[in-house]
Amino acid sequence: MRVKIMKITVINGTEVKGCTYHIKESFLETLRDDHEIVEFYLPKDLPYFCCGCKNCFFKSERLCPHAEYVMPIWNAMLDSDLLVFASPVYALRATAQLKSLLDHLCVHWMVHRPDDRMFGKKAVILTNAIGVFYSGAQKDIATSLMWLGVSDIRKLGIGLLEGVIWNELSDKRRKMIISKTKMIAKKYKNGYTAHTHKGIKVHLLFAITKRMHQAIAGKEQTLSADNQYWADKGWIKR
Repeated sequence: MRVKIMKITVINGTEVKGCTYHIKESFLETLRDDHEIVEFYLPKDLPYFCCGCKNCFFKSERLCPHAEYVMPIWNAMLDSDLLVFASPVYALRATAQLKSLLDHLCVHWMVHRPDDRMFGKKAVILTNAIGVFYSGAQKDIATSLMWLGVSDIRKLGIGLLEGVIWNELSDKRRKMIISKTKMIAKKYKNGYTAHTHKGIKVHLLFAITKRMHQAIAGKEQTLSADNQYWADKGWIKR
């Protein structure tokens, strides 16, 4: 069977080449030979937190003071078929630097200016913690992805149990982790070509925000940047 070449964007929530890095590398090892992969490492590729200036909401995301860092990541995501987020668990949540990226992308949430190219994306979230408390970090990422319009989201949480240093884990533990990771990766080996539709939650969010924008547009003489975007997309009537 001919493999459909996918474009994959990987967001690394830390630059440390520890357990998260090895879990992510195990996932990508299955895919590297057949697919195109671009990676971003935080905070190197986005060294600034959102400063709350609201330029993105009121004017344009291109006027964000950190646009030179944010836009390459966002454009890579839009150009990809599969999005991979790899984050260790810090204080029961995703890393601060990953949360910073998600904050910068809020302008593309359903309630603001969603990009319909996100509706067909697939995503994988890879997290690990010393125990089993990785769901909070997964929720941080999955919530943002859902509001960005992604319905097909798979999660893999790894409980390290024996420690937090990769080389100090037992061979048995490392092999188990690698086996779990590769099992998920194999689902995408041949391109995972099944068409992705908007799931119920994403469809509902879109429908609710559409009605909201339509109601606001009917009352305003001058449309906001969000309303104008929805009108230009043909999703609401002026």
